[in-house]
Amino acid sequence: MIVVTGAAGFIGSNIIKGLNLQGRRDIIAVDNLTDGVKFTNLVDCEILDYLDQDAFLSLIKNNYQFTEKVEAIFHEGACSTTTEWNGRYMLENNYEYSKALLHYCLDNRCALIYASSAAVYGLDIHFKEQPAYEKPLNVYGYSKLLFDQYVRRFMPKASSQIVGLRYFNVYGPREAHKGTMASVAWHFNNQIKEQGKVKLFAGYDGYEAGEQRRDFIFVQDVVNVNLWFLQHQEQSGIFNVGTGRSQSFNDVAKAVIQWHTKGEIEYIPFPEHLRNRYQSFTQADISLLRKAGYTADFANVEQGVHSYLDWLNGR
Repeated sequence: MIVVTGAAGFIGSNIIKGLNLQGRRDIIAVDNLTDGVKFTNLVDCEILDYLDQDAFLSLIKNNYQFTEKVEAIFHEGACSTTTEWNGRYMLENNYEYSKALLHYCLDNRCALIYASSAAVYGLDIHFKEQPAYEKPLNVYGYSKLLFDQYVRRFMPKASSQIVGLRYFNVYGPREAHKGTMASVAWHFNNQIKEQGKVKLFAGYDGYEAGEQRRDFIFVQDVVNVNLWFLQHQEQSGIFNVGTGRSQSFNDVAKAVIQWHTKGEIEYIPFPEHLRNRYQSFTQADISLLRKAGYTADFANVEQGVHSYLDWLNGR
């Protein structure tokens, strides 16, 4: 049996769909559906059962033994709003909850594959899974780093798999509920349809207009990495999950415009509130992921955005 937390969220629901395509139906979906809109992400997914996140946490803390043995927990549940500054809430939701799952997995010898984040690197330009480069800019990034640090203390003696995946800029199907936190590809698609143009930041931080660069990764590639680790439970560690190459926001905008065969780019002033808190460049060093044995290619922006817009616009 497999557990997926954050099951109705962006990456969690895509993981469930990926498991379904492999023939897995023995899945417990865990989430908080206070925001009921997210249920749409699960409509076409097949699961064994659904549990509220608080009810599940209570079971875990009491070392509840399910009818079937839990093989693995994909822990995707978190507050991922980078503009949230309530540190008490963030650490309770992202750190304490994760610790409880870790100890359940260690006690019951089941795999834990959890979502970390490239936000742990902050403004550093070296994206390597090493403490020297971990300098988060916000409390969200800190909550992820804190758990990574906690995991590192247990990993050397663990008798079951522990994998932390530091996601870079993920985009793709099932992210609409994220609203302002959805990917730029999602926003650009809406802007083209509504206004006929996409809006990018003007020059900042030494980059020309729209040339700030990120490591944009298509969600299907993220799912593939997660499922690969499930099949290779001899591998543990903290790994970057990106394409290993950066592309500009202009590249994303042009891919969206090309798909729609219309539209233009408008550059707007860089927001004051984001100065010194904005990653102008990210590019995953994926050498550890490759060393672990993951060899599959990653979609570039043009490939991923076109596949995404096919899905998003019903083609």
